[in-house]
Amino acid sequence: MYKLLFKPLAFLFSPERAHHLTLAGLKTVLAIPIISDLFRAYYTVEDDRLHRNIFGLTFKNPVGLAAGFDKDGQHYHAMSALGFGFIELGTVTPVGQIGNPQPRLFRLPVDEALINRMGFNNEGMEALVRRLKKDRPKNLIIGGNIGKNKNTPNESAHLDYEKCFQALFPYVDYFVVNVSSPNTPNLRDLQEKEPLTRLLSLLQDLNLEKTTQKPILLKIAPDLTNGQLDDIVNIVHETKISGVIATNTTISRENLNTSQQEISQIGMGGLSGQPVKDRSTEVIRYLHQKSGGQLKIIGVGGIGSPEDALEKIEAGASLVQIYSGLVYEGPGLIKRINQGILETY
Repeated sequence: MYKLLFKPLAFLFSPERAHHLTLAGLKTVLAIPIISDLFRAYYTVEDDRLHRNIFGLTFKNPVGLAAGFDKDGQHYHAMSALGFGFIELGTVTPVGQIGNPQPRLFRLPVDEALINRMGFNNEGMEALVRRLKKDRPKNLIIGGNIGKNKNTPNESAHLDYEKCFQALFPYVDYFVVNVSSPNTPNLRDLQEKEPLTRLLSLLQDLNLEKTTQKPILLKIAPDLTNGQLDDIVNIVHETKISGVIATNTTISRENLNTSQQEISQIGMGGLSGQPVKDRSTEVIRYLHQKSGGQLKIIGVGGIGSPEDALEKIEAGASLVQIYSGLVYEGPGLIKRINQGILETY
């Protein structure tokens, strides 16, 4: 149904417009209890074998919604009806910002990929807190992906992450530190060993001051070298954060079927979807082997089928997340991945 009807209709609109229209429509339809119940019954795979106890949390299944899809927490109720085991909100910054000029989201249909340069567009941490405080479902695991404002210099970035951490702490189940988006100037410089160690140490110290701690994860880029990945393993061990999300979007444009002319016209941005699949899996496998299987990893990047998800799990991921695959395959992908996991394990 999705590929025959909804996808062709959605693809008539610009990607960002289609995203907002789809989510608004889904939210409206699923506000009707009987329809919401029908969606849950159809899309949700209930089986104890899918449960995952990771980071001190119990996930009802290992398939999550990646950050960026619901930046401001406006749609997590609706998205939870599609069978996700967890939902990650954000990236959120201390102060709301409009992000980069439009157009800033582009489809590459022949590659089943997206390019985005959204630029951390969001309403700010207080808007997200208000929504979570008002009607957060108790049985839904929610992650908070946090970042810095565009105008905050890197030497003060830790203050932005601290503000988001403190504000969101009572309302999310885990945190993701995003220093790997290519769309905020100089943000990826924070992935270097010294500034990253300082930032994660600060957040972990704040975490340890709490009565109950929350898992802190680091989201990394697929463009890191093996030497930088070695540093990541050491930093996670040193700071004692809970794990990593591998990976964010890539700045690479290698091996695309889309014409070079179209790629040049699109310009800068992070590439997601099928073209990043293999590199993301390579990073997961490298981190898993380098850490002797001790590093907990959420795998994301190019998951468009149950086989793609299983590949990441076999490489060392404990959980997986999807975004671009949802655009190209529709919500049935979540159900098919969970069924594939049950058939395999």
